[in-house]
Amino acid sequence: MYPYEENGKKVIKCRKCGEIEEIDENVEREYKLEENIPKSQKTIFIDKEYDTKPKVREICPKCGNKEAYYWFIQTRAEDEPATKFYRCTKCGYTWREYD
Repeated sequence: MYPYEENGKKVIKCRKCGEIEEIDENVEREYKLEENIPKSQKTIFIDKEYDTKPKVREICPKCGNKEAYYWFIQTRAEDEPATKFYRCTKCGYTWREYD
């Protein structure tokens, strides 16, 4: 139910079903906002981070792990090759390789 003004009167109205209830300013009431959202439409928040970058066999210079994520970023002029970045799957150390 949301507050509206209808015909000069203060009312609360349900946006879903249209039910209207007049607000009596002399009576104190507590209203609680509640939405019944179907489970299929709810947003799910995951507090764990997932890295979806591709993996490659590359030795981490910090911990010696033999697997790292990689990606490319154009850090120099467009006529020069992109810079390849690596991130260790074990310790998270990030380093770059210039081509």
